[in-house]
Amino acid sequence: MASTSLQASVLVLNRSFAPVNLATVRRAFGLLFKALAEVVEVEDGRLGLYNFQSWQEISEFKKENGLAEEDAEWVSTVSFDVEAPRIIRLLSYDRYPDMRVSLNRRNLFARDENRCQYCGQRFASSELSIDHVIPLSLGGKTTWSNVVCCCTRCNKRKGGRTPKQARMNLIRRAFEPNFNPLIRLKLRRKKYYSWRQFLNEAYWSVTLE
Repeated sequence: MASTSLQASVLVLNRSFAPVNLATVRRAFGLLFKALAEVVEVEDGRLGLYNFQSWQEISEFKKENGLAEEDAEWVSTVSFDVEAPRIIRLLSYDRYPDMRVSLNRRNLFARDENRCQYCGQRFASSELSIDHVIPLSLGGKTTWSNVVCCCTRCNKRKGGRTPKQARMNLIRRAFEPNFNPLIRLKLRRKKYYSWRQFLNEAYWSVTLE
Protein backbone atom coordinates (compact mmCIF):
# COMPACT_ATOMS: atom_id res chain seq x y z
CA MET A 1 0.00 0.00 0.00
CA ALA A 2 2.42 2.66 -1.19
CA SER A 3 0.70 6.01 -0.87
CA THR A 4 1.07 9.32 0.91
CA SER A 5 -2.45 8.62 2.20
CA LEU A 6 -0.88 6.07 4.54
CA GLN A 7 0.55 8.91 6.63
CA ALA A 8 -2.77 10.73 7.07
CA SER A 9 -4.25 10.93 10.58
CA VAL A 10 -6.92 8.62 11.95
CA LEU A 11 -8.79 9.24 15.19
CA VAL A 12 -8.67 6.15 17.41
CA LEU A 13 -11.53 5.45 19.84
CA ASN A 14 -11.65 2.92 22.65
CA ARG A 15 -14.42 0.34 22.89
CA SER A 16 -16.66 2.93 24.59
CA PHE A 17 -16.22 5.37 21.67
CA ALA A 18 -14.01 7.73 23.71
CA PRO A 19 -10.97 9.19 21.86
CA VAL A 20 -7.65 7.79 23.02
CA ASN A 21 -5.05 8.74 20.39
CA LEU A 22 -4.20 9.43 16.78
CA ALA A 23 -2.71 6.89 14.38
CA THR A 24 -1.56 6.90 10.79
CA VAL A 25 -3.68 5.25 8.11
CA ARG A 26 -0.94 2.61 7.81
CA ARG A 27 -1.28 1.74 11.51
CA ALA A 28 -5.08 1.80 11.30
CA PHE A 29 -5.12 -0.69 8.42
CA GLY A 30 -2.79 -2.95 10.38
CA LEU A 31 -5.27 -3.01 13.26
CA LEU A 32 -8.20 -3.55 10.92
CA PHE A 33 -6.49 -6.41 9.09
CA LYS A 34 -5.76 -8.15 12.43
CA ALA A 35 -9.43 -7.70 13.48
CA LEU A 36 -8.36 -5.56 16.44
CA ALA A 37 -10.39 -2.57 15.30
CA GLU A 38 -13.28 -1.53 13.08
CA VAL A 39 -13.93 1.52 10.92
CA VAL A 40 -16.36 4.09 12.28
CA GLU A 41 -18.03 6.19 9.58
CA VAL A 42 -20.20 9.17 10.43
CA GLU A 43 -22.86 9.96 7.86
CA ASP A 44 -25.84 12.25 8.48
CA GLY A 45 -25.34 11.92 12.22
CA ARG A 46 -25.45 8.11 12.12
CA LEU A 47 -22.61 5.68 12.74
CA GLY A 48 -21.63 2.86 10.44
CA LEU A 49 -19.27 0.16 11.78
CA TYR A 50 -17.20 -1.95 9.37
CA ASN A 51 -14.55 -4.64 9.62
CA PHE A 52 -11.74 -4.76 7.08
CA GLN A 53 -13.65 -6.82 4.50
CA SER A 54 -16.90 -4.87 4.70
CA TRP A 55 -14.97 -1.56 4.56
CA GLN A 56 -13.22 -2.77 1.43
CA GLU A 57 -16.56 -3.68 -0.12
CA ILE A 58 -18.24 -0.37 0.74
CA SER A 59 -15.16 1.49 -0.55
CA GLU A 60 -15.47 -0.26 -3.90
CA PHE A 61 -19.21 0.48 -4.01
CA LYS A 62 -18.61 4.19 -3.31
CA LYS A 63 -15.95 4.45 -5.97
CA GLU A 64 -17.92 2.62 -8.64
CA ASN A 65 -21.02 4.74 -8.02
CA GLY A 66 -19.33 8.10 -7.49
CA LEU A 67 -20.43 8.31 -3.85
CA ALA A 68 -17.07 9.00 -2.26
CA GLU A 69 -16.48 12.47 -0.78
CA GLU A 70 -14.30 14.85 -2.77
CA ASP A 71 -11.61 14.90 -0.11
CA ALA A 72 -11.57 11.12 0.37
CA GLU A 73 -8.11 9.58 0.26
CA TRP A 74 -7.46 6.20 -1.29
CA VAL A 75 -4.90 3.48 -0.75
CA SER A 76 -4.13 1.23 -3.70
CA THR A 77 -3.11 -2.41 -3.52
CA VAL A 78 -2.36 -4.85 -6.32
CA SER A 79 -5.95 -6.07 -6.46
CA PHE A 80 -8.17 -3.30 -5.08
CA ASP A 81 -8.47 0.31 -3.88
CA VAL A 82 -9.75 1.08 -0.40
CA GLU A 83 -10.72 4.39 1.16
CA ALA A 84 -8.53 5.61 4.02
CA PRO A 85 -10.67 5.66 7.19
CA ARG A 86 -10.96 8.81 9.31
CA ILE A 87 -11.96 7.04 12.54
CA ILE A 88 -11.43 3.55 13.92
CA ARG A 89 -12.62 1.90 17.14
CA LEU A 90 -10.52 -0.55 19.12
CA LEU A 91 -12.58 -3.66 19.87
CA SER A 92 -11.02 -4.68 23.19
CA TYR A 93 -9.50 -1.51 24.65
CA ASP A 94 -11.35 0.15 27.53
CA ARG A 95 -8.66 2.35 29.07
CA TYR A 96 -8.40 6.12 28.82
CA PRO A 97 -5.18 8.03 28.09
CA ASP A 98 -3.18 10.13 30.49
CA MET A 99 -4.97 13.46 30.95
CA ARG A 100 -1.74 15.45 30.70
CA VAL A 101 -0.44 16.81 27.39
CA SER A 102 3.19 15.88 26.78
CA LEU A 103 5.54 18.85 26.57
CA ASN A 104 7.48 18.27 23.38
CA ARG A 105 8.47 20.29 20.34
CA ARG A 106 5.58 19.07 18.20
CA ASN A 107 2.90 19.92 20.77
CA LEU A 108 4.50 23.26 21.64
CA PHE A 109 4.65 24.39 18.01
CA ALA A 110 1.02 23.30 17.58
CA ARG A 111 -0.06 25.22 20.70
CA ASP A 112 1.59 28.39 19.38
CA GLU A 113 0.48 27.61 15.80
CA ASN A 114 4.05 28.01 14.54
CA ARG A 115 3.88 31.68 15.45
CA CYS A 116 6.79 33.47 17.12
CA GLN A 117 5.38 34.64 20.45
CA TYR A 118 7.35 37.88 20.28
CA CYS A 119 6.98 39.25 16.75
CA GLY A 120 3.76 37.37 15.96
CA GLN A 121 4.88 36.05 12.56
CA ARG A 122 4.40 32.43 11.48
CA PHE A 123 7.38 30.34 10.38
CA ALA A 124 8.15 26.82 9.24
CA SER A 125 9.02 24.54 12.15
CA SER A 126 12.62 24.38 10.94
CA GLU A 127 12.89 28.15 11.39
CA LEU A 128 11.60 28.20 14.96
CA SER A 129 13.33 27.57 18.26
CA ILE A 130 12.08 27.10 21.82
CA ASP A 131 12.57 30.06 24.11
CA HIS A 132 12.47 29.96 27.90
CA VAL A 133 10.59 33.10 28.90
CA ILE A 134 12.53 33.14 32.18
CA PRO A 135 15.95 31.85 31.05
CA LEU A 136 17.33 28.69 32.64
CA SER A 137 20.35 30.74 33.77
CA LEU A 138 17.96 32.90 35.83
CA GLY A 139 16.14 29.98 37.42
CA GLY A 140 13.49 29.38 34.76
CA LYS A 141 12.10 25.87 34.28
CA THR A 142 11.19 23.83 31.21
CA THR A 143 7.43 23.92 31.78
CA TRP A 144 4.42 24.75 29.63
CA SER A 145 4.10 28.11 31.38
CA ASN A 146 7.70 29.10 30.63
CA VAL A 147 8.38 28.00 27.04
CA VAL A 148 7.23 29.56 23.77
CA CYS A 149 7.98 29.41 20.06
CA CYS A 150 10.52 31.98 18.98
CA CYS A 151 11.97 32.90 15.60
CA THR A 152 15.72 33.17 15.07
CA ARG A 153 15.71 36.95 14.95
CA CYS A 154 13.73 37.40 18.17
CA ASN A 155 15.69 34.66 19.92
CA LYS A 156 18.93 36.46 19.11
CA ARG A 157 17.50 39.79 20.22
CA LYS A 158 16.22 38.43 23.54
CA GLY A 159 19.36 36.46 24.35
CA GLY A 160 19.62 35.27 27.94
CA ARG A 161 17.31 37.95 29.30
CA THR A 162 13.71 38.08 30.45
CA PRO A 163 11.23 39.78 28.10
CA LYS A 164 11.16 42.80 30.43
CA GLN A 165 14.94 43.08 30.42
CA ALA A 166 14.98 42.79 26.62
CA ARG A 167 12.06 45.23 26.29
CA MET A 168 10.05 42.63 24.38
CA ASN A 169 6.44 41.64 24.90
CA LEU A 170 4.81 38.24 24.52
CA ILE A 171 1.80 38.30 22.20
CA ARG A 172 0.18 35.68 24.46
CA ARG A 173 1.02 34.29 27.88
CA ALA A 174 2.50 30.78 27.83
CA PHE A 175 0.03 28.19 29.14
CA GLU A 176 -0.49 24.47 29.53
CA PRO A 177 -3.09 23.19 27.03
CA ASN A 178 -5.81 20.94 28.41
CA PHE A 179 -5.94 18.81 25.25
CA ASN A 180 -3.57 17.97 22.46
CA PRO A 181 -3.23 21.19 20.39
CA LEU A 182 -2.73 19.22 17.17
CA ILE A 183 -6.40 18.27 17.29
CA ARG A 184 -7.60 21.87 17.09
CA LEU A 185 -5.44 22.45 14.03
CA LYS A 186 -6.74 19.35 12.27
CA LEU A 187 -10.38 20.13 13.06
CA ARG A 188 -10.09 23.24 10.90
CA ARG A 189 -9.78 20.96 7.88
CA LYS A 190 -12.98 19.69 6.33
CA LYS A 191 -11.78 16.11 6.00
CA TYR A 192 -11.58 15.79 9.79
CA TYR A 193 -15.03 17.22 10.56
CA SER A 194 -16.32 13.74 11.40
CA TRP A 195 -14.05 13.79 14.48
CA ARG A 196 -16.13 16.51 16.07
CA GLN A 197 -18.84 14.10 17.19
CA PHE A 198 -16.31 12.38 19.45
CA LEU A 199 -14.40 15.49 20.50
CA ASN A 200 -17.16 17.41 22.21
CA GLU A 201 -16.67 19.37 25.44
CA ALA A 202 -16.72 16.17 27.50
CA TYR A 203 -13.53 15.07 25.79
CA TRP A 204 -11.57 18.31 25.33
CA SER A 205 -9.36 17.44 28.31
CA VAL A 206 -8.28 14.11 26.84
CA THR A 207 -4.69 13.99 25.62
CA LEU A 208 -4.40 12.69 22.06
CA GLU A 209 -0.90 11.68 21.11
